Amino acid sequence: MRTVRGLESYRPEAVASAVALGAFDGIHLGHRAILGTAVAQARQGRLQAVACTFDRHPMEVLQPGRAPLPITTLDERLELIGETGIDTTVVIPFTQSVAAVEAKTFVQDVLIEALRAREIVVGFNHRFGRGARGDTGLLESLAGPLGFRAHIVPALMVDGVAVSSSEIRGALQRGDLPRAARLLGRHYSIRGEVVRGAGRGRTLGFPTANVKTDRPLGLPVGVYVCRATIRSSHHQAVVNVGVRPTFGENELAVEAHVIDFSGDLYNERVVLTFLRRLREERKFPSVDALRQQIALDVAAARRDP
Repeated sequence: MRTVRGLESYRPEAVASAVALGAFDGIHLGHRAILGTAVAQARQGRLQAVACTFDRHPMEVLQPGRAPLPITTLDERLELIGETGIDTTVVIPFTQSVAAVEAKTFVQDVLIEALRAREIVVGFNHRFGRGARGDTGLLESLAGPLGFRAHIVPALMVDGVAVSSSEIRGALQRGDLPRAARLLGRHYSIRGEVVRGAGRGRTLGFPTANVKTDRPLGLPVGVYVCRATIRSSHHQAVVNVGVRPTFGENELAVEAHVIDFSGDLYNERVVLTFLRRLREERKFPSVDALRQQIALDVAAARRDP
């Protein structure tokens, strides 16, 4: 997949395009339906399949205090979009000037003129343009006059609920990883770099990698069963997300004990895939009691497939 950062850098192919438009945070099952529709329309009409998305999330610019925690970084988003068959993703920096563009002007100048859209695909609740005044009704009304076809992808239902980024965030905030996975269509994961910590895990007999994550987790503190991906190899892991109350600390940390792994992980990039929440974080009466609990956590993680 080709990635184009900034509309001014986009050079259209010889053919026109089918454009999927959205913020696409998380690339959940609903997003995949939108992107998949654009790919299907492109293949049918011999067009380029183009995703048009934004950096940053519009709420970060318009209402920073109410901006949701991101489910994916931009790089993760692009990688996941690439898996859907999209040919090109155009990333538009979202600024106040972009936010001020009227909805009709955005369709005409960005989607039709710049991206050469002949098919435009959005989700059922997508809004765009100044004041979010553009909606699916407006898009459909512009289709005939501007010479494109509008495709409105309906809500995708899972467990009787419409799949959405907000539903996924809610599941993550509750520590309900199985539900988040059902809505995402994959297990929730996060990336980061292993940095030096206090080194207590080694003295406990369970060395840990202190992971500086690329973004906030959006998970409650606690102990999790994870899969750690290190240099393309997968390993079982127990991950503590918390403040280490037994040692009187208060700074949030992500510490991963990679089961049956030996070696130096400092400065390595790792992926932590969260499978389930084992327990809440708690303060233990002694270091030995903590050691015994970690042994139980590791045994529980070993039982996971």
